[in-house]
Order: sequence, then C-alpha cells, then structure tokens
Amino acid sequence: MPADQLLATLLRALHHTYAPEETSRLLSTAASVLVILTNPLNVTLLTSHLLTAPAIWSRPDGLSTCLRVLQTFHSATRLLEQQQQQQQEQGRSGTPSQAPRIGGGIPAEEWIQAVIKGADARSPRWRHLLPIGGLLLGIETNSDHLSTPGIKRDLVNALVEATNLALQENKDKDTGDLPGHCITSVWNYTFELVPEARWSYIDQNALLPVLIDTAFFSSEGFHSGYFLGLVDADVVQSGRSQFTWPAKSPSYLQLEKMASSPLMSSMGPLSRLIGNCLEAVHDPALVYSSVQQLALFARSLATQWRQNKLSEIDVSEETTFLDTEAFQATVPLLWKILQNAMFAAVNILKTGMSRTVAVSSLAADNYAPFLAMETLHTLRHLFFISSRLGPNSFSSHVFVFLTAIDILSHYPEHAQSFLTNIRPRQPNTILTHPLDRSMDHFFLNTAEHFTLILPPTANEELIMAAAIPYLKPIETTPNMTMILEAAHSVMLAVLSAPQNMELTARTLPFYLDILLESFPQTLSARQFRLAFKTLIRLSSPPSPLSIAHPDKASTLLEILRHRVLTPSSPPPPSTIASTSPSPAIPTSPAPNEDALPPRATLVLTIIDSLPYISPLILEEWLYLTAELMHHALEDEYVLGVCTDRFWNVLSGREMDVERAQMGVAWWAGKGGREMVLFGQGAGGDGDEIDGDGGVMGDGARSKL
Repeated sequence: MPADQLLATLLRALHHTYAPEETSRLLSTAASVLVILTNPLNVTLLTSHLLTAPAIWSRPDGLSTCLRVLQTFHSATRLLEQQQQQQQEQGRSGTPSQAPRIGGGIPAEEWIQAVIKGADARSPRWRHLLPIGGLLLGIETNSDHLSTPGIKRDLVNALVEATNLALQENKDKDTGDLPGHCITSVWNYTFELVPEARWSYIDQNALLPVLIDTAFFSSEGFHSGYFLGLVDADVVQSGRSQFTWPAKSPSYLQLEKMASSPLMSSMGPLSRLIGNCLEAVHDPALVYSSVQQLALFARSLATQWRQNKLSEIDVSEETTFLDTEAFQATVPLLWKILQNAMFAAVNILKTGMSRTVAVSSLAADNYAPFLAMETLHTLRHLFFISSRLGPNSFSSHVFVFLTAIDILSHYPEHAQSFLTNIRPRQPNTILTHPLDRSMDHFFLNTAEHFTLILPPTANEELIMAAAIPYLKPIETTPNMTMILEAAHSVMLAVLSAPQNMELTARTLPFYLDILLESFPQTLSARQFRLAFKTLIRLSSPPSPLSIAHPDKASTLLEILRHRVLTPSSPPPPSTIASTSPSPAIPTSPAPNEDALPPRATLVLTIIDSLPYISPLILEEWLYLTAELMHHALEDEYVLGVCTDRFWNVLSGREMDVERAQMGVAWWAGKGGREMVLFGQGAGGDGDEIDGDGGVMGDGARSKL
C-alpha cells in the first residue's frame, strides 16, 4: 500500500477508541509510517494526530500511555537509522548522484524538524515532550548516522522550550496529575543527554515541586506510603504465632506492579535528577519547602507502617513469626521498596545539606536550623528502614546525619526544642513496639551529639531520663543490644560534658553499679571497657571532677580490682585456643573481645585505664595490675593477650610524655618487665594475693 494511503487509513483509525492492545498495534504502525512518508508536511500531520488522537488519549492508562507514545518516536528514530545505514551502504557500492536519502526521501534533519513541528498548539504542551524526548533518546542510543551536533542541539533546545511551556501551562491550569508524571518521566530518561549549559535554561523553580510530588506522593511513585495499608489487609495470622502474606494476594500483585513501574524501577536516577534540580534553584524558600515535603513523606510512611501488622515483628523475630512464603518471597519485596524510598530521600537530602553549608542565604539563621531539623525528622521517620542496613553502612546517610547535627549544634535553643519534640513518648519505660524502639534508638544516637551545648538540666531531664531505662539488664536481641550500647554512649557523653560536673559526681556511682551489673550479661566487652575507661578519664587530672574528688579514680580501680579477685562461678569455656607461653611480647592478632573470659576483660579494662590515671598513683597501679594479671588469669593465651595489651599501653602513644617516662622507668629499672612477662619481681614467685588484694608472704615487694 502506498505511503499516502497507509497514512490516510491510520489517521481514520486514530479517531476511534479501541482496547489497549489495539491501540498499541496502531502506535507500532505509526512508527513505521513515520519513516516512509515522502512529504515533511505529512510527518508533521501524523505527529500532530498522535498527540491528540482519541484512540490514544480518550482513556489514557496513566504514565503507560505516555511511555507508549514516547516509544513510538524512539522506534521511528531507530528505523530511520537503519534506513540511513542501508542507503549509505548502497551509496558506497554504486555511484550516487546526490547525498544519501532516507526511506521516504526526506533528509534526516528535515524529518526531525517536521516531527518537532507536529508538536503544535492543538495538543497540550506537556505532550510535546513525548516526540522530542523519543527522538533524543533514539539518536543517542545505537545511532551513528543521526547523532550529529546540529540534530542534537535542535532536539535539546526543543525539549527545554517544551518543558518550560508545559510547566507554565501546568501552573496556570488544573490539568490533573498526568502532565507532571509525563514531564518527570521524560526528564528522568533524557537528563543525562542534556548539556549542563542547556539544563540551566529550565525553569527549575517550577520543575522541582513537580518532580518531588511525582516521585513521593503520586500513584506512579511511592504514593505517600499508602500502599502499606493495602498490604496490611492481606497479612493474616495463619497459626497461633505466625503470619502469612500470600504471593497471590491482591496487595502483593499490586506491589509487584508498583516495583516494576517505569518510575519506581528507576528511582535512583530520578533521585539524582531531583538532587540536580534542587542544586540549581536559587530561591531558599523553595529549597526549604522541598526538604519539608520529604519530611512530610517520611512521616506519612512511618505512620502507615505503624498501622501495618508487619511493623509489630522485630527483625530478629521474623523467622519465628513469618511463614516461609512471607519470609522468603513477599516481605523481602516490601523491604526492597521501602529501602528504595529511603535511599531516594537520603540522596536528595544530601544535596539539601550541601547547599545549606555552601550557600549564604540557606546558611542564614532564618533557614539553616530549620533545614537541619526537617532533615533530622526525615531521617528519624526512616530509621526503621535504615537501621536494618545499619545507618553507617552508606556514606550519604552518614554525611546527611552529621551535617544536619553540625548545623543544629550552632543553635542550642533549636537543638533543645528539637530533642524535646522527638523525645521518647514514655521516657521511663521501654516500649514493646519495634517502631517505638526504633524512634528511641534514633533519639539516643542524635542526643549524644548535643550534650556539650545543652544546659545540665536539659542533659539530665531530657537525655539522661530517656537513656536510663535502656541501661538496665534487659533481653539481648541484636536490635536491643544496639539500643543498649547507644544508651551507654549517650550517658558517657552526658557525664563527659564539662558543664555537667555536679551531675557527673552525683550520677557516677549509680552508673558504675549499672555497668558492673550489666557486664557480661547484656553489655559487650568493648562497650564495658570504653565506658569504664571514660569514667577513669573523668575522675583523673586535669578533669575538674578530680579536684573536688581526688580519690575517685583510685576508688573506681579498686572496685574493679576487687571484682577480679572475688571468687565467682567459672565463665563458659573460651572459644579461643590456648598457645604456649613465650617470654617475648606476643604479636598475635587482636582476639575477639567478647570471646575472652569476663575476668580477663576486667583486667584489660584496668590496663586500658592506665594512660589516664594521675601520675601520683600510676606506678602503684602498674605494680598492682601486673600482679593481678598473673594471680587472676590462668589461661596462658588469655594471659598473653593481657601482656600484649600491657606492652602496647606502655610502648605506644596512649600515654602523655610524663606518664610514658614513668612507664619506661618502671619497665626497665623497677622490675616491671619481670612482673609483666613472668609474674616475678615485687611479690616474688611464691607470694599470693589475699581477698583484699594484699600480698601474702615474705618476699620483697614495692612500697605498695
């Protein structure tokens, strides 16, 4: 059939409505007809009809319809490329009298201009992006004959102009959601193809709200998290303690469709597009509004998650409370979508925080603290997702979190107001819901960074009150252990703040009791050693606390030493293999701290504290620690680990100059070497330590 007759038949068909399958066949035919037409006016005519035809636009299937039209022009460009290549091959084999022509006899640039002219006033402006975007994608992918600087420049200029007109039309008229979805989708595909110089001509102030709304609030994106409500309806209890979510349930099928949708499957590039747009806008109010929108989305997502039955299951309990199908098939897809939402939000916030630091208008007092607070609110509501991966597992999250905290630290009143706003709902209680515990965990992680700028009353009533319930021995699930360590970290931060000296003196005995009670049942060896070493540092010069309580450090060390010497039930067998003793300093790699016996951890804790105690009592505790090692530890390998650590403290850079000189003198000239390596010296080979730590026997010993 001649091209003109085929065109007439196609135009008549486009004026009727059909089923989606028939519409797809019409669009496939249109792609073929576009490249065989011999008159540029007919190319323009067909393009114009494709953007207005009732067969396509009377009942659009959302973004899918737009992408089918985009694909039509992309396919036409690929056909054009094939025909161009064939004619060039024919030209090389013969003696052509003129430049190679394409299938319909229209030069490539003229054909592309004809398509662009078809995006005329008869169709809405936002539909003009579809043929232009399709052509741009077509010439940039697998096209060696059409991708010339002139063609690409014309297409990019047309795309920029069409976008600005579409954004203006979308702002002036109530055109629904589809125009914004179409603009977002086209730019998501073509952004990398547009030079930065032309990107700056886009009306970024109008584009940014469209992108954020489409990605996070529309039905083509995360839909404000409302898909979690559909999931909850299909999660049912299959037994006395297990929940099931069938893979054939309507909500899971909808979730699969959602995950494979064009925007959701390319959320990474879309978040980078939004970040670039956020970086280009100059209105600080718009930047703040965009960050607010992300906080609103995160809050909505957390609210919807709380109302879902799956939120009641801790990550450590999923194998117990989920059946096999839910655990292996359906729930992982849900978490993948939630993680995509978190990654997208964090990528955008990274740009927001970068601009807050770099741009003076955003760093001003009327924007900076509020941007930081909204950012932290977003991270808080997404923490139930990021905590599954570990919030420190990807650098963007770390950057956003620490930058927001650093900005807010310059505004103590705003920081205190923020912490008051996110404090645990019941400060003196450990709530049972995993989401509540996640929020408490985020509060503890965040509050730790503000203890230096808050007054003592706020540190005590706001931060310490929230941490104390988690300090006491509780169940030891992996998530609870992380919250427990966060509580200890924030307590140490409060006690270390210089303005809290009176609070530290009053709280230290209480906290020490909790430390000794928690280890080793619920507190790890690493955290115990760090906490006790910090208490020693706070109690020793030049700390102000050591002036009011000069004997505090000695008392703490004596308590720990007495605990080492007090008979207790034998610890569980160590998983560390013993090795033969050696008179040389051990050079084995660092062992797993939690695999050591608790008594060895206590000895290591005293050794860790040596660089911080006063020089007036340092030599005394060097002797006592060396004695304690050989009288309290029987396992040869464990003794070697403690000996190795003792030597590292003396020979490394942990001590200041004065203490290091004392350590060298003790090691070389006062029997320290013999005591540490062989247990000989001050107390003799046959002396024993009594229950109070004194040396029994007639052997010579130091002044202690």
